Amino acid sequence: MARYIFITGGVVSSLGKGLMAASLAALLQARGYRVRIRKFDPYLNVDPGTMSPYQHGEVYVTDDGAETDLDLGHYERFTGVSARQSDNVTQGRVYQTIITRERRGDYLGATVQVIPHVTDEIKAFATADTDDLDFVLCEIGGTVGDIESLPFMEAIRQLHNDLDRGQSIFVHVTLVPYIAAAGELKTKPTQHSVRELTSLGIQPDILLCRCEHPLPESERRKIALFCNVRPEAVIPALDAKSIYAVPGQYHAEGLDAEVLRAFGIADAPAPSLDRWADIMDRQQNPEGEVTIGVVGKYVGLPDAYKSLHEALTHGGFANRVKVNIKWIDAELFEEEGADIAARLEPMHGILVPGGFGVRGSEGKIASVRFARERGVPFFGICLGMQMACIEGARHTAGIDNASTTEFGETSEPVVGLITEWMGKEGLQKRTAETDLGGTMRLGAYPASLTGNSVVAGIYGTTEISERHRHRYEVNAGYRDPLEKGGLIFSGMSPDGMLPEIVERPDHPWFVGVQFHPELKSKPFDPHPLFASFIEAAVKQSRLV
Repeated sequence: MARYIFITGGVVSSLGKGLMAASLAALLQARGYRVRIRKFDPYLNVDPGTMSPYQHGEVYVTDDGAETDLDLGHYERFTGVSARQSDNVTQGRVYQTIITRERRGDYLGATVQVIPHVTDEIKAFATADTDDLDFVLCEIGGTVGDIESLPFMEAIRQLHNDLDRGQSIFVHVTLVPYIAAAGELKTKPTQHSVRELTSLGIQPDILLCRCEHPLPESERRKIALFCNVRPEAVIPALDAKSIYAVPGQYHAEGLDAEVLRAFGIADAPAPSLDRWADIMDRQQNPEGEVTIGVVGKYVGLPDAYKSLHEALTHGGFANRVKVNIKWIDAELFEEEGADIAARLEPMHGILVPGGFGVRGSEGKIASVRFARERGVPFFGICLGMQMACIEGARHTAGIDNASTTEFGETSEPVVGLITEWMGKEGLQKRTAETDLGGTMRLGAYPASLTGNSVVAGIYGTTEISERHRHRYEVNAGYRDPLEKGGLIFSGMSPDGMLPEIVERPDHPWFVGVQFHPELKSKPFDPHPLFASFIEAAVKQSRLV
């Protein structure tokens, strides 16, 4: 029977609950336990799919097509356990489910209320599909005291009582700020946060205290005394140089040991942390460095490209080099007199990521052209691949008016809204009027690669599966003129209808993909495309 670890946060947001959950799960996994992590989000959106990246960071997509919180990316990267739709629920989805049932008459005329209907739905989500697990970690989004999170707090309080004694614990992540004027760490915010939590009927078993300076033993005892926990259960969590150092750091502070003690587990095997030590060795002792220019439209918020940032880092691990990422606003290249060469010549590789909308599109196309003409390694992802096809159509295939219907009417729709395609459930249909949340090709889809292609050599196979998130597709009707211009369609959907990968074999490294390979990259298993891209950037750095 699975044991549950409920993770809450207090004092302020952005304390790193998701990273803490991922690190703790990795430590338990390193001891041989089977783990899964789930995220409860208190906002009223059904999912983050229609939210601006500036509001919520990237949307992380699972194999089964769920648009989820970016924390699920941390979960996957740290544990290697593929996330699924049932691992992320929002308050909006909970209420949508309940209201749909109420309209159908499923409640037989009963008054529908937060307790028990909403809390029962949350508890059902937490406990579903857990029979094959040893630990389920449930992260509650937001901060204790938020009005939005109250139904979730009540649900986990009830679930703690519903489960057998010793089957669940509470871990509270809090802040111990340093007041420079006084030269002291202050424990009062943590005390107030725990008091707020206990007023909701939840007594934390372990406190993870985020702090910028070492937490003295006297302060640990003080926190333990006021918050009704053992001193050993007050775990300091200092800022780390790298997120991949966090599991080792938490283990050194005794977090996993204290969690096992709270469950009464005394015979757990010691953790095997060799792969985390290897990752840190590769990160701290690189044999060189490369600079990658990412030309996008959400560069003001790095979390908008969180998985991309990590996948590039993983590509560096594979090649034992440090990857310096330069975030470049594509709109800068659209200004009159913009000196594109001055910004891109120092780059050893150019990457154009995914995105939506026309803003910055011409700047992205200009970046593709620079990479193609100068022989700089180029990687186009999703919209980046589409921009590579439009650039190729305009400048190597003689189709001057090439564009995408996403940006408006065009006489040469090299990219357009595909209304029908064969999916996992059979024929899928969509129109331009369909709700934004239901018009995209989402989740894992297979692709077939040309046997002698560059990408087949990178993957080491001709059959792959990758995750998608997009509404528009490259128009296969333009395949002949594009290929005559040197842009080869080296990966297609199994039915041959949808282009998945394009490449230029006569270029040092030029690949565009319709999917999002960054979503499947892990520090101990870098995605082959990113490993190969960084390898090409290393070669480029030696030529400059």
